[in-house]
Amino acid sequence: MKQHDCDVLVVGSGAGGLSAAVVAAHHHQRVLVVEKEPVFGGTTARSGGWMWIPGNAPGKRAGVEDAAEKAKIYLRGETGAFFDEARVDAFLENGPKAVDFFEKNTTLQFDLGPTFSDYHPDEPGGMPGGRSIVAKPFDGRELGGEIKRLRPPLEEITVLGMMIGSGKELLHFFNVTRSPVSAIFVSGLFAKFLRDKAFHGRAMRLMNGNALVARLAKSCFDRNVPIWTRSPVRELTRDASGRVTGAIVDTATGPVEVRAAKGVVMAAGGFPQDPVRRKKLFPHAPSGYEHASPAPPGNTGDGLRMAEKIGASVQEDLPHAAAWVPISRPVRPDGTQGTFPHFVDRSKPGIIAVTRSGRRFVNESNSYHDFCQAMHQRCTEEGGEICAYFIADHRTFRKYGLGYAKPTPVPYKQHLKTGYLLRGKTIAELAEQIGADPVQLEKTVAEFNRHAVDGKDPEFHKGSTAYNRSLGDPEHKPNPCVAPVRKGPFYAVKLVIGDLGTFAGLRADENARVLDTEGRAITGLYAAGNDAASIMGGNYPGGGITLGPAITFGYIAARHMAGANQ
Repeated sequence: MKQHDCDVLVVGSGAGGLSAAVVAAHHHQRVLVVEKEPVFGGTTARSGGWMWIPGNAPGKRAGVEDAAEKAKIYLRGETGAFFDEARVDAFLENGPKAVDFFEKNTTLQFDLGPTFSDYHPDEPGGMPGGRSIVAKPFDGRELGGEIKRLRPPLEEITVLGMMIGSGKELLHFFNVTRSPVSAIFVSGLFAKFLRDKAFHGRAMRLMNGNALVARLAKSCFDRNVPIWTRSPVRELTRDASGRVTGAIVDTATGPVEVRAAKGVVMAAGGFPQDPVRRKKLFPHAPSGYEHASPAPPGNTGDGLRMAEKIGASVQEDLPHAAAWVPISRPVRPDGTQGTFPHFVDRSKPGIIAVTRSGRRFVNESNSYHDFCQAMHQRCTEEGGEICAYFIADHRTFRKYGLGYAKPTPVPYKQHLKTGYLLRGKTIAELAEQIGADPVQLEKTVAEFNRHAVDGKDPEFHKGSTAYNRSLGDPEHKPNPCVAPVRKGPFYAVKLVIGDLGTFAGLRADENARVLDTEGRAITGLYAAGNDAASIMGGNYPGGGITLGPAITFGYIAARHMAGANQ
């Protein structure tokens, strides 16, 4: 068998793995990254790319007043009985240090989302903005030929193939038919996109998670860190003392024994595509298959299984095993179903959600994680399929879009033909389309409209928090999240529960070392990203609570392996 010697072996090429690789290489370690799929980037490359890191440098530069102790109070309340003080302290101390390191020493640079609120900003320690950052846009041409191996963004969350940033950029797209300034802005972006497609076969203006991965990968390549794609790990190797010494990696030219002098970082993306563990841990998926995930097909829990085989412990008692998000299933041109995660439309005025009972069940503007919890609870009480529907009238739909069906001027009738978008001339007719009680749905809409004309929602208080309002329409008064649903035709999109990454994962300590079933550190084995148990206690406190800890614990793991933490 062939052999390859290195100091640090990183399994997986998402944000957790690549951040560990960059930091280890900076500390003069010989690093190898292996990835089972033909492209690198993992779920990160498909994601919104936001990172929740209290006390970050971009926030400080913008005058945001925050403190680690304030964030700790917030996390203590959010995590409840699952508060892990040692790991939380490590995250809050090292998160800002990691941001400083990347900004000073690598290609990775950040932008602040100043109005990107914590998801429960009114709770003790919560903030109305300043804790979420995102990678600056990146020119893919800087990757040279390696751009061909970068995982493309999730097709469903692009607009005509373009990656769209949040904030002002997104508002330009919503206003493209109403504002000459927005029309010029969007036309310019589209012209650049067409140019890139013609010359490079893909968009070169990289945004969000695609930009995060590209910047980390560029930093790896600048340090001569190889990324082996199509190279799944078969098993971990150990010496007589039980120390992890590397792994057996299957490559295109045969198996390779990778010997890692300092150890292995497990960052293989969790288990969102593993129906066996989903069946065990996802209450809405009793067979393991009643679940839709935008995660890549390769995220099948390999890291967890390999670590368990050598005695590692997986934390499976969190109240939620994954970060939930409502998903709709648009039909692609080849007939397969896509996955569209609903981030923005939930908060727009004139959009409500109902179950098949015809009743609302939640403040639609609350976080996607909270939305799905409420959806599961109501559907369980009512019996039947775990699903819900977003409903909007024609004006609202054409102004903001509904799921994958985009606003004016993008055509939408193909979505009616495929059944993704449902339509009724009246509320009662729409109720028949979605299988709801027409009398109850008419009553629900009438009661909602009675208060919505004044921007009020006494039943669920949509638009009542900074987070609610941050994703509404700032030009809609008096409540950016509330408007009546009143003039047909009416439209609906079906929602099921999906995920943005798994929370259940390998138990680890504050140095990112994986723990065995007795709570002892397994020498030479570390975990980062979604392979590590979430420090958020099964909750979702803010935008980027998977990627923020991912790059932070990648940073911590690499420094510990290099001896830089001592």
